[in-house]
Amino acid sequence: MPLVAAVGGLVAGVAVVGSVWYWFSPKFTDAGYRPIQPVPYSHKLHAGDLGIDCRYCHASVEVSNVANVPPTAVCMNCHKLVKRDSPLLAPIRDSASSGRPMQWVRVHKLPDYAYFNHKVHLAAGVGCVSCHGRIDEMEVVTQMQPLSMSWCLDCHRNPGPNRRPVSEVTNMKWTPPKDATALAAKLQQEHPVHPPTECSGCHR
Repeated sequence: MPLVAAVGGLVAGVAVVGSVWYWFSPKFTDAGYRPIQPVPYSHKLHAGDLGIDCRYCHASVEVSNVANVPPTAVCMNCHKLVKRDSPLLAPIRDSASSGRPMQWVRVHKLPDYAYFNHKVHLAAGVGCVSCHGRIDEMEVVTQMQPLSMSWCLDCHRNPGPNRRPVSEVTNMKWTPPKDATALAAKLQQEHPVHPPTECSGCHR
C-alpha cells in the first residue's frame, strides 16, 4: 500500500507540474489578450477598409526600438472633419482640447528583461503580420502570438519563412510566392541576417 501511494503521489506531482508548465505558458496566458480601449478603435475599418498604412499612426516603427502609440494629434488630423460630433470620439476630442494624452492600453508588451528592437526586425523584412496577425481584419486588436522566448527563438533559428521584401513589411495582404524557399535564399543573399540565439541577444 505505501508503494502504491508513493507511485500515485509521484504521478500526481508530475501531472500537476506538467499541467502548470503547459497551461500557464504564454501560449495560453497571453495569446488572445484583447483589452478594452478608451475608444472603440477599429483597425479593420482604418487599416483594412480604408487602407491606411500602419506607419501613418505608428510612425516610429522603422526608426525606433519601440513602436509608438499614436498621439491624439494624429487622430485629429482626420477627425477634425470626419465624424467630428460622434459621441464615441468624445475622449479623443477631450484629449485634444485638454492636452492630456489618451490612455490607450498596450496590447503587445514584452517584459522589461527582454530587449526587442522594432526597427531591426522591419529592416530585416519581418512583416507586421508575423507577430501581430491580420490587424487589418480586427475590430478589436488581439494578441495572436504568445511572444514567448521559445516562439522568438523558433524564428531566430529559422527566420526565412517570416521574411519578405522590405517594401512589403506593412502589406497585410502580401503572400509569399510558391517557391518560398527560393525567396528566403534570395533575401538572405541580398540582405544577410544572423539573429542571435544566445542569451545576451535579448537579455542585456
